[in-house]
This record gives sequence, C-alpha cells and structure tokens, in this order.
Amino acid sequence: MEKIKKSLPLQIFIALGLGIVVGLIMLAAGEGAVNFANEYIKPFGTIFLNLLKFIVVPIVITSIIQGVVSLSDIKKVGTIGLRTILYYFCTTAFAIIIGLIFANLFKGAYAVLETSGLEYEAAEPTKFMDTLVNIFPSNLFQPMVDATMLQVIVIALFVGFGIIIAGEKGLPFKTWIDSAYEVFMVIMSGIIKITPIAVFCMMVPVVASNGPQILGSLAMVLLTAYIAYIVHVMFTYSIAVKTLGHMSPIAFLKGALPAFLFAFSSTSSIGTLPVTMECAENLGARKDVASFTLPLGATINMDGTAIYQGVAAIFIATCFGINLTLGQMVTIILTATLASIGTAGTPGAGMIMLAMVLQSVGLPVEGIALIMGVDKIFDMGRTGVNVVGDLSAAVIISDYETRREAKEAAK
Repeated sequence: MEKIKKSLPLQIFIALGLGIVVGLIMLAAGEGAVNFANEYIKPFGTIFLNLLKFIVVPIVITSIIQGVVSLSDIKKVGTIGLRTILYYFCTTAFAIIIGLIFANLFKGAYAVLETSGLEYEAAEPTKFMDTLVNIFPSNLFQPMVDATMLQVIVIALFVGFGIIIAGEKGLPFKTWIDSAYEVFMVIMSGIIKITPIAVFCMMVPVVASNGPQILGSLAMVLLTAYIAYIVHVMFTYSIAVKTLGHMSPIAFLKGALPAFLFAFSSTSSIGTLPVTMECAENLGARKDVASFTLPLGATINMDGTAIYQGVAAIFIATCFGINLTLGQMVTIILTATLASIGTAGTPGAGMIMLAMVLQSVGLPVEGIALIMGVDKIFDMGRTGVNVVGDLSAAVIISDYETRREAKEAAK
C-alpha cells in the first residue's frame, strides 16, 4: 500500500497526460470518436465517482466522530471550527482579489463577444436564514442518502458530542465507530488504487468534447483564470503553510498533488475527499483536525470558485462595454466571499454564486451564457484549487493545535 501511495501522483499525472492525448486524437477523428468517448469511456469514470460518493459519507461520519471524541472537549471542537471558517473566509477574499487583479490586467486581450439575444435564467439564490435552517437535519438518514454534507457533518458532531457526554456508557458505541472506520478505510484504499484509470476515463471525453472551445474565443479568459489559480496556489497557500503551518511549501505542494490532480479530473471536491484525506495523512496533519476541517472545506471552501467569479465578472462587463469601478470591485469581493458560505452544498453553486456577484454590481445575469460552454474547463481548475485550500487548512490548524497543546503541557 505504501508503494501505491508513493507512486500514485506519478500514475495520476501520466493518466492525465494520456487522457489529454487520446482526447485530442478522438477530437481530430471526428464526431463518431467523440461520441464513442462519451458513450463508452466516460461511464467508467462515472462508475468510479459513484464508488467515491458511496464511501464518502461513511468515511466523513466515522472520521468526524472519531475526531470529536479524541478531542474530548466540546468547546475545543467549536474553537477549531471557528478558526477553520475564519481561515477559509480569509483565503477566499484573497482569491477573489487575485482573480480581479489578473482579470483587469488581461481584459484588453479578451475577445468581446456578441451579447444580443443572450438568455440565462439564474437559479434562485438560497437565503442565508434558509441555509442556516437547512444545516440542521430533520431526519437521521436522509442527509446520508442525499450526501447533504453540511447536515452529515452536523449529525457526526452531535453523535461525537453524545459519546463524550455519555462517558463510559458511550464507549461501546465508540468502539463500533472505530471498527466501522477501519472497514471503510480498507474499502476506500481499494477504490483509490484504480484512480489513474478513472482519471484517464474522465479526461478523454472532456478534451474530446471541449477542444474547439478551448482553442476558441474564450481562450484568453481561460488563460487568465488559470494564471490566477496558479498564483493563488503557489503564493497564497505557500506563504500560509510556511508562516502559519511551519511546513515547507515544496513539501506541501508535492503532498497535495494527488488530490489536486484527482479534483482537476473529477471536478468534485466531495468526490475527491477520500484522496484529500489520504494526502492530509501523508502531510502529517492530525487526524482529529483533518477529519473535521476537510469535510467542512469540501462543502464551504471555494477559493478557486471565487477566482472564477472575479475573472468571469470582468469578462462579462467587458463584453457589455461596462467598466467596473473600484467600489463595485470591493462589492464583488464581499459578495463572493459571503456567497461561498451562503451557497454551501447547493447544486450548481458556482453558477449561483456568479449570478449573485453579477447582480450585486448591476451586471446582466444573461452574460453567464457567454461562458457556460466552457464552464467545465473553468471548473476543473477551480475544483483543484479548492481542494488544495482544504489541505492547507488541515496542515495549518493541525500545527496550531499541536503547538498550543505543547505550550499548555510545558506550563
């Protein structure tokens, strides 16, 4: 298993490269080959994602319960939660600023697209109070069936708190949770072994289907977003893990690579969670911290999505001949940062967030139609960034808790 863990990044990287090459070949071969990729190759990637979704909920529940019980202090769990959310808020704000900076630097090179006849019906944004109410489940099993991750996290927290308060009477249930966690981890390890094959199967149809758009009029917008993604990962996270987590940025980025590559291919932070948890373990993050920060981050941390909001907003404004003021850009920063929490767990959260951002500065929501054709390509990069951000939080909060406990022990 250790050999597989060590070679996994290379295997995923090779699979990613092969997927791109085969996808381009199928693109060149014509519509028949593209249809073949979508009908007979893509389903194997979907099967793999289904397996991950099947294992994510039991892994999240059992790992969070273990983490809460190991902390043995309800107040401490709350403190870690607040620090984690604060960190996610700060990095999301930095992300949207970076996105706006690069979007403004390159906006003169954007191809201005025709805006007449555009149609896009924005999904109704979820109100904050509705989001707050929906965090708390009314049924024990339904959130697990629907993989409503915020509710799953709340269920795990309450069960963990119950075990702590029950004391000795709760120990048999804790023992069962520990056993269940080990069983699910064994299953997860078996699923992870086939990751490279799945990455190849997911990458081929994406490249085969989206090749023309990548090389088309939106190429400069995509390039801008990806430059901002890279800058955020290489600088924001590197500085954060170095100064706050006392870890070498090179070691961190190397350890986060498998999760990034898988997230890039699958475009699912939740689906990548088992891989992210493996990476956190290899990076030395504490299990009791990672088991809480990673599921929470997979649900509410949207740094990559925030970058996308900034780039997309400037591009859409350019196409409509609108120059955004500094005040409007500040509004975008605040709206995107708050929306990252407000749309947590909502299907199509990226598009809902973008609609909210556009409306906040008076830009036509119909402009979303300009970039919908290549949203999958944007999504690949932003999901990868989101997952790396989750890992940075696990490393930083783990380091903080370890140092805090060491100081307390020295008193």
